[in-house]
Amino acid sequence: MTAIDLDRAWDLHPLVSVRPEPFGALLYHFGTRRLSFLKDRRLLAVVQALAHAPTARAACLAAGLGEHEVPRYGRALAVLAQSSMVVGRTS
Repeated sequence: MTAIDLDRAWDLHPLVSVRPEPFGALLYHFGTRRLSFLKDRRLLAVVQALAHAPTARAACLAAGLGEHEVPRYGRALAVLAQSSMVVGRTS
């Protein structure tokens, strides 16, 4: 698995829909027809914070993660990036 650059801005892909659930959330990519399960409500908070954070690291911290937890959530974001659920922000 390739790591993502946590010091770069990321966003949900524009074709991804998020449906919060008691266990976390479902992400559905309308372009690829892929479904991803977020089994952690804190990961959902990170994903939602991406839109307003200048970096993925800032999104993690804004979601209430401690600095020691950021690498673990960075790996989860990398999985989402590999499946095109999250993409690097271009502007």
